[in-house]
Amino acid sequence: MKKAYVLIFLALALSMPSQAQNQRDMQQTVEYLASQELGGRFPATAGDTLASDYLAGKLRGLRLKPVVKGKRKTGFYQDFTYGKNEKQKTTHNIIAVLPGKDKRLRHEYIVVGAHYDHLGMGGEKSGSRRPDTLGVHPGADDNASGIAVILELARHLKKVKTQRSIVFAFFGAEEQGIAGSKRFVEWMKHADDQRFNLPADLKGIVAMVNLDMVGRMRDSSLSVSGTGTSPEFKAMAEKAAEQTGLHITCTPDGYGPSDQASFVAADIPVFYLTTGGHMEYHTPDDTPSTLNYDGMQLALAFTEELVAQLACMPEAPDFINVPSSQQMSHAKFKVTLGLMPDVTGASTAPGLRADIVMPGKPAHEAGMRSGDIIQEIDGKPVKDINEYMQRLSELQAGTTIPVKVLRDDETILLQVKLNPDEK
Repeated sequence: MKKAYVLIFLALALSMPSQAQNQRDMQQTVEYLASQELGGRFPATAGDTLASDYLAGKLRGLRLKPVVKGKRKTGFYQDFTYGKNEKQKTTHNIIAVLPGKDKRLRHEYIVVGAHYDHLGMGGEKSGSRRPDTLGVHPGADDNASGIAVILELARHLKKVKTQRSIVFAFFGAEEQGIAGSKRFVEWMKHADDQRFNLPADLKGIVAMVNLDMVGRMRDSSLSVSGTGTSPEFKAMAEKAAEQTGLHITCTPDGYGPSDQASFVAADIPVFYLTTGGHMEYHTPDDTPSTLNYDGMQLALAFTEELVAQLACMPEAPDFINVPSSQQMSHAKFKVTLGLMPDVTGASTAPGLRADIVMPGKPAHEAGMRSGDIIQEIDGKPVKDINEYMQRLSELQAGTTIPVKVLRDDETILLQVKLNPDEK
């Protein structure tokens, strides 16, 4: 199978359009999905319908197989409902299949997925970070960026095919509690392969790769979660990073607030790729002009390399149940600083960058700013996300602790008051 991997890798390189063309295509996709016309792609709205029709049209144009056999126009849609009672809504997952070319391995499937919905107009209880501001939340990075990368990946893989079959899945209602991917996994538990271009049951899905917010790459850095969910995965991610020149930060478990969590909960090994948070996250300012399209090209190359390796493994990857680091840590926390830390390890300075500092929370009240690099908490060093979580687990509500940060070239010592209600 090593020879098969080499042949696929070479074929990808030879068939790949120019990087400039890739980026133009990705930018065009982002600009449409994040346009004012689509109104923020809230599920079951006109913008949601336009987005799903756009994706189905793209997959149809690539001549990929629809998920439902014999339905060329409508077979890409998996309708589902979410919510309860009068608030129940109907939306779709958009799904296509690229059959594998190996007689044995083609019956094993890799799901490559991303969510296409977003927050619509925002407002209270919408998830917006500006709940008092009604306006289109374009969701360029979250997650038109992931959609754009996967569409390019599908175009490239269609030309070369792979040993295993590939499912390209664009999930709806992710912002509503990963509803679309949950429905897909439940559906697969009872799938009938006589009607669908899918495996006979969920066991036929051997791996899942999820892209969510890959449009704001900094310093050629990418966060890769799920590297402990199969014995080979960490080495595979490191090989892909070496091939593409990326710096990656690996997290063993595959949990986290995105669609891969639905698959890891079903004992399917996963990779979750993201370039991390930023100030425009879940606001009306997450627009196409803020994205790093050179970085998206690198994310595309990394994903291609990773999928090529998965597609050629001689045996399906074994699943390892890795406890959620987030769940373990949150159980220990009595406090929060009120910030979103960098998960990519992109900072070149020692410490952990605070990507987003939430207004009104302890860190913000003490004077911390988004972009500050945390170097010490309560006199103890912080060099990465793991040490940051360890420091938080040691703190007590109702105390005031020193936090040393680096801002530009200045070291600043802040006094952070940890209020009892900050949990």
